[in-house]
Amino acid sequence: TDLRPLDILSEAVPAGAPARGMRVFQAQGVRGFQLSSSRPRALAFPASRLFIHCDRFPEEFSIIVTLRALRGPAKSNEYIFTLMVEESPSVLVGLRYAPDKLHFLFWSQERAGGWQTRVTFPNVSLSDNQWHTLILAVSGQSFSLTVDCSIPKDVVVETPFPASLSVRRASFYLGNRRRRKGVFTGLLRQLVLLPGADATPRICHTMNFKVATLSVPSVLQDVPAKPVSNEVLKYPYETDMKVTLGARPRCSKQETAQFWFSASRRGLYLCNGSTWVSMLEVQHRLDYVEEYQNLVTNSETMGIEVFSIPKVGLFAAMANRITPPGSAIYRWTDGKFVHYQNIPTYQAQSWKYFTIGKKIFLAVANFEQNERGQEFSVIYKWSRRKAKFITYQRITTHSARDWEAFVIEGEAFLAVVNHREGNNHNIDSVIYRWNPRTGLFETNQTIPTSGAYDWEFFTIGPYSFLAVANTFNGTSTKIYSHIYIWLRGSFQLFQSILTFGAADWEVFHIGDRVFLAVANSHSYDSGMPAPSNFYAINSSIYELNITAQMFVKFQDLLTYSALDWEFFSVGDDSFLVVANSFDGFTFSVNSIIYRWQGYEGFVAAHHLPTVGCRDWEAFHTAEGSYLFYSSAKEPLSKVLKLKTT
Repeated sequence: TDLRPLDILSEAVPAGAPARGMRVFQAQGVRGFQLSSSRPRALAFPASRLFIHCDRFPEEFSIIVTLRALRGPAKSNEYIFTLMVEESPSVLVGLRYAPDKLHFLFWSQERAGGWQTRVTFPNVSLSDNQWHTLILAVSGQSFSLTVDCSIPKDVVVETPFPASLSVRRASFYLGNRRRRKGVFTGLLRQLVLLPGADATPRICHTMNFKVATLSVPSVLQDVPAKPVSNEVLKYPYETDMKVTLGARPRCSKQETAQFWFSASRRGLYLCNGSTWVSMLEVQHRLDYVEEYQNLVTNSETMGIEVFSIPKVGLFAAMANRITPPGSAIYRWTDGKFVHYQNIPTYQAQSWKYFTIGKKIFLAVANFEQNERGQEFSVIYKWSRRKAKFITYQRITTHSARDWEAFVIEGEAFLAVVNHREGNNHNIDSVIYRWNPRTGLFETNQTIPTSGAYDWEFFTIGPYSFLAVANTFNGTSTKIYSHIYIWLRGSFQLFQSILTFGAADWEVFHIGDRVFLAVANSHSYDSGMPAPSNFYAINSSIYELNITAQMFVKFQDLLTYSALDWEFFSVGDDSFLVVANSFDGFTFSVNSIIYRWQGYEGFVAAHHLPTVGCRDWEAFHTAEGSYLFYSSAKEPLSKVLKLKTT
């Protein structure tokens, strides 16, 4: 073989147009073939069309598949492809998937009468209505599966793939095994056989791993948005386009390429997988910021969590310092935040809203003990019947500063930052895993931290990361904060970055670039001469360098005891706002909005008077976009409205 890719899917569309039993369908902006279950034999072609010079299947090879499998009650097995000899029910080579499993089948003729071997890859979840690219590399007894360019799953079996597998009088069948049962019901975009090589290095060099391409039929490739001259689209295709009317709906990966029409804004919006992008109206630009609402709080506020409960409304949970009366939850009513519920807390530092299935939770990080001398943080659950949050689970914590909720491979996790235990700042912070059987969070992993303030979870391609902001080790704030990567069922150290009293990490994307900003609060070292100002210190922005596989410093910005970063967008413009809390003399310090200026990086654009600013939250309603800041020095928080042109 000359090691050229053998495009099985393109061979089924020899003239460039779909064969009978195939339809072109577009989902999430990507096209694929939908196969008919009524004519399985029509989706076939002789293997001799691919194996022109030799009627033997390669001994070593890779199979590359890009597909979108449907969510829901899947059939027991669905075939992606098979290679079968005429008049024989046996599968020479085949690929099929079941719920949470992928099976590779091959026929070994070296044994008497032949023998079917099945290589199973467990814990492969494909039925989620998302695009996935699979790379199956085969060599002798070794089989390796890579899903979306993540960590390969390796399997070694007793029976090797045959060294000489005849394909004489055999045919390839797309999405079936020559009968209606087990027909593939999703979308198929790529099916390529690459003889003699592991295709992973040729595929995994792009950020969009889920639709990585080696060879795709021309009918599925992108076409110009505007036809040349009077030419119409050569190949018609269908799409799962949906237009939602009314209030702003959710925009996540599942809603990618869906539309939302807002009558109040007179605009049509497209979901890009994370945010709604305007399609019709003129893009707004930030002009200035105006004071919109002064919110008198129960006491000083250490943190804000803005969240939306479907079919109920927009809420803001305030982490208030003093008990009683504890912390308050406000509901957005008639364009303002109005008091909704009080919850007993003990010098609360932050809230975290998250969902597991249909369950809605709100976790508070308590810094102090309760009246009985017990120290724990609490997870509350939304009661649909009572329309309020009720106590669900108490977890022992140690001067907790922050919660972070995230999902990895379908499992829910909750991580707490433990700041100190007594005078000891070098203690473990804990990651909890949701147990669906008991309905409780259980300890999964502990990570050593030093006076930690914040967790930040983020994903890049198929990889999951967790960054901790370490603040103080008992003698110095000049210490390393760490970024961990999820590998083989636990978080492992990925990179360490020197920080100065780090209080917050903020990850954000601008185009294809990935950034990570740290808020440095103060510089103190008991063994070093005191600086002229502990609090006037650079906070830093780091950018992911794909080649070096690490974050490298991109920009320093002078801040004053910075405690939080918040990233937000207005139209096509990107912004960062910093919570400056203290300049060494006064808590009345301007917090700054920085505008992204491309080659110049972030440039100061707006100076906002704040008092002991502790946290920023950006949110949007049908009436516009807002910034919400909390004060750790006075019982007053403010909602600011972003005025645009």
